[in-house]
Amino acid sequence: MSIPSVSVTEIPQGANILDVREDDEFAAGHIDGAQHIRLGDLPVRYGEVPLDEDVYVICRSGGRSRQATMWLNDNGFDAINVDGGMGAWNLDHGLPIVSGGDGEAWVK
Repeated sequence: MSIPSVSVTEIPQGANILDVREDDEFAAGHIDGAQHIRLGDLPVRYGEVPLDEDVYVICRSGGRSRQATMWLNDNGFDAINVDGGMGAWNLDHGLPIVSGGDGEAWVK
């Protein structure tokens, strides 16, 4: 089964972004405005994910977001995996991130 996926440069402006990394990874650096639900919490918190809009799912490098995208699509959502994850977003393309604290944002 094919999983819908896009590169970080194909994410539309204002898109719903779901970050499925762990709490410490998200706090270190994330896309401003991204929704955060850890992959392990998704089966319990899926009701917080928009059901009627595309959701772009991201993690560190693409593995966890791929799992989340499969699960969401199997459960009626319109989820799209972000290839390369935060590594591609910030490290490869230099796109902006924010931290959850006072320190400088970085991809953990």
